[in-house]
Amino acid sequence: MTQRSDPLDEVGSGPLSRGAAVVLWVLTISVLVALTGGVPLALVPFLAADAANVWIVALLALPLGPALAAAMFAWRRFLAERDLHPGRHFWRGYRVNAVDVLRWWVPFVAVQAVIGFSLANREAAGVPGAYGVALVVLAVATLLWAVLALALSSHLSLRTRDVARLASYYLAARPLVTLGVLSLLVLCTGVVLYTSDWVLVLLAGLLALAATTTTEPVVRDATARFTA
Repeated sequence: MTQRSDPLDEVGSGPLSRGAAVVLWVLTISVLVALTGGVPLALVPFLAADAANVWIVALLALPLGPALAAAMFAWRRFLAERDLHPGRHFWRGYRVNAVDVLRWWVPFVAVQAVIGFSLANREAAGVPGAYGVALVVLAVATLLWAVLALALSSHLSLRTRDVARLASYYLAARPLVTLGVLSLLVLCTGVVLYTSDWVLVLLAGLLALAATTTTEPVVRDATARFTA
């Protein structure tokens, strides 16, 4: 009978070996997210500052959803049972979740593109300032919803409409989680404003870890209440 190996035997119990394992995970997940989801976004700085290019940016952002879901899947394995194979967990999460994530990620990106295009053309259309504020609030709300949807999709096999409903439900049902996700979005905004888009892409692996830990109460509650 083959005895199952203990992950600690592979990682080691000393602080140096455990620290090296963390560095390995951070670097591997960050690189894989950048390669699978961030490379198309490298074209964004070369686009002209034209509202019509919002649609091109939306197309370039489509691969990012499955990449982030795969990263959150891998980080959940890291938190549960650490080993030295982050790439294997990432690719498994990508293979299992990519199609399901794209079913709602594509409409989400389309909504963000419509909001961005509307904001860019607000002054030309002569609409009131309150309309722009409402669009910003809607954009933030849908971003919060998307992070919760990523957390659910990366861990549970759910129908698209169930992901949408549960993510909407937990926005209100778990206000502390929603506030935590909002803090992450504020951090992302600051990174983009004070550095560049690519810095945010390079930090996406770490941000996926932060999102995983922040949304863990939602995933845990959904697992207990809505799965057999």
